[in-house]
Amino acid sequence: MALTRALMQLRPILSALTRHKVSTVLIVLQVALTLAVASNALFIVATRVVHLSRPSGTDESHLFAIRTGWKSGLTATQIDANIRADLDALRHVSGVHDVFSSQAYPLENFGVRLAGLKVQADQTTRPPPGIVYLADDHALNTLGVVLEEGRNFRPDEIATINPDGAMAAPGVIVTRSLATKLFPDSSALGKTVYLPGGPTTIIGILASLQSPLTTSHTLDDDSLLIPARSSDPESVVYLLRTESTPMAPVIAAALKALEPRSGMRIVDPKQSVVTLAEARQHAYATDRSVATLLSIVCGLLLLATAGGIVGLSSFWVSQRRMQIGIRRSLGATTGDILRYFHAENFVIVGGGVLLGVALAVLANVGLMKVYPLQLMPFYVPILGALVLWALGQLAVWGPASYAAKVPPVVAIRSV
Repeated sequence: MALTRALMQLRPILSALTRHKVSTVLIVLQVALTLAVASNALFIVATRVVHLSRPSGTDESHLFAIRTGWKSGLTATQIDANIRADLDALRHVSGVHDVFSSQAYPLENFGVRLAGLKVQADQTTRPPPGIVYLADDHALNTLGVVLEEGRNFRPDEIATINPDGAMAAPGVIVTRSLATKLFPDSSALGKTVYLPGGPTTIIGILASLQSPLTTSHTLDDDSLLIPARSSDPESVVYLLRTESTPMAPVIAAALKALEPRSGMRIVDPKQSVVTLAEARQHAYATDRSVATLLSIVCGLLLLATAGGIVGLSSFWVSQRRMQIGIRRSLGATTGDILRYFHAENFVIVGGGVLLGVALAVLANVGLMKVYPLQLMPFYVPILGALVLWALGQLAVWGPASYAAKVPPVVAIRSV
């Protein structure tokens, strides 16, 4: 019965809309553009939120890093001796669970070093790149990462490498993500791969370990641990894991432990020390800003669309007071008037939704050519359409309720 009544109202609704073509088309276009923009914007917000919320795979709440620079004139042998002395001193600091040295730390967006891993010596195709961490036998314990398969590095496997030299190692540890890309059809453990400096063996596979790089959506978890200490004359990173969450006392004690060799290094207590929680805040500041801005834009668009529907409906009510009064005098109930305006709004928003879904898909395809976006799932604009339909029904409620209160005597006075 309700469906029959709705279908009977469709013809007079369409007839009425044809008499207000310009205003109807404007609302349809506004709904369509709102759906197209809001769908893509909220999809970008969702991808950003997922991206910045990903776990690094480490014990973030207990990790901090100290980046120290060496004063000029030190040889590679002197730098390595200083690193060994620093690591020994830091391991004896109260509250330090473990420590190791590297060229970078997770979420840093600095010190990124790539290494192409070939699965065959004569491979001509582009190899999957791994994002390198220099590590030693203390690295896994310090990071708090999970070794799913294989073993850790042994102390005798740790070498000293020049930052400009070709990387070589007796064995490497890779993340599950990188292992799957290298050997999609079999286990990577024990397999031989080829670094720029020669062949090596995958001796361990980590569950996950986020790289220093946070701007990529495809390489973030493709990490590669090489057993080495860097003799880079520019800087080195000490990554420390504490035994308790309050890190300020441990950081102060760690900096004090480095003071005996302060004549050989440069450490800024404010700029060179960062917790991984702070690193996450810095790394994803842009993502959070973009997500916030796009959310505000979507909210304003929805408010503008709702305002347009309210304004148009109010205008039509004022223009149709005589028509409404006649319907009331002929026996139309308050519910009939309400249903009429809600059905009319449903038709208008429906036209905008059909056009908006098409525009949303086209906009997403266009954005994929410019930005590293994924294809937007079709349910996103569909959900947006449902939101706009609900918003339209709420927006028209006020004008429709006012219209339903028009007394039959209005028709008599208008004659």
